Amino acid sequence: MSEIKAVRRKDPVAAAEGCVALAERIWPAFEHIDTSSGSLGNAVYRTLEQLLPILIEAPADEPTRAAWLERLRDAIAEDGVDYLSPLADRFGEIAVFPALQQDHADRDLDLIRIAWADHSVFSHVPTATLTLSCLLEAGRYDEVFALLNLAKTRMWHYEKYGAEALVRQGLNDEALAVASSLLESDRAVWRARDIQCFCEDILKDQGKHDEAYHRFGLPSATGTTWLAIWRDLIKRYPDRDPRAVLEDLIALYGNKGKWFATAKTAGFLDIALDCAADMDAAPATLTRAARDFAETEPRFAAQVALHALNQLLAGRGYEASPFDIDEAFGYLIAASDRIDAKEWALTQLNKLVNGARNGARSEDLMAHRLATKLAEFEATRNATRH
Repeated sequence: MSEIKAVRRKDPVAAAEGCVALAERIWPAFEHIDTSSGSLGNAVYRTLEQLLPILIEAPADEPTRAAWLERLRDAIAEDGVDYLSPLADRFGEIAVFPALQQDHADRDLDLIRIAWADHSVFSHVPTATLTLSCLLEAGRYDEVFALLNLAKTRMWHYEKYGAEALVRQGLNDEALAVASSLLESDRAVWRARDIQCFCEDILKDQGKHDEAYHRFGLPSATGTTWLAIWRDLIKRYPDRDPRAVLEDLIALYGNKGKWFATAKTAGFLDIALDCAADMDAAPATLTRAARDFAETEPRFAAQVALHALNQLLAGRGYEASPFDIDEAFGYLIAASDRIDAKEWALTQLNKLVNGARNGARSEDLMAHRLATKLAEFEATRNATRH
């Protein structure tokens, strides 16, 4: 991919030729590799998504592009696990020329009609999305609808062409109804986020940003971390209050404690404190926050450290040890000292220790460690006073 992108700057047609050559080699190269984890498929998908514009925008003449399409068509037909689905899905755009779009739209049209009309068996036609894409780009919308009406089950993988055909005819409300109806299943919907984003774009184009946000934007926010999910949403809705967006996400997804790091990083420390008190907040994350904010926001750091101790006493945290008590204890004392609140801190610590002694945790190692640390600190403090 890197080499193809480099070549594009000097020779975009040669770069597009490289895209075709790469597509031809993907299935033979990966045919015997276990792809059950999905990581390889995701890598191929991301690669092809980035290369598609190079292939579509290349200034190739019609004979050259016709040759590319034949090679791509053969590669798609031979692909055993749909690695090349990004190319098939946009085959009509890759074709560019109307005559080529018409040609590839007609190739397997009758075959797909026969296969989809027989509901007694499931027949997979590798060139189905390829054909639908070409019909769409050729403006043959009625044939798109007729083909989709034959299918036994409704899947966004195919229905998106009908929805897009409606949009291109100015029938946005109808397209929205078709797409959103697929989300109403009681079971998890495959490609649900793609459907949500499609519906979201329609409403945004109609100026209905608030409806788009609440109906489809919030549910479709995505990321590898809670922070990434929040950032994804505020990037798509820059005019909305980031604080309100975070509160909406917490209300939608729950697991308040998991949102602590997001609220802290975003600067909403009051929300972060609320999250820190939740049972899902990780003690290690709270302790690190107490360390990081000990100088800049000592009041916040002290309260977070106290929550960390409480979580540790409750037996929460991944592979927690008594030494984690030492760390959180130290940050609590240091932060409270900065705001002249050491007496408050000692009062809170005594409450935790007494609560542990009077409860089921009286023999707990964590509770014993905290009681020991507190006793040592008070002894040292009294000795210093005398």
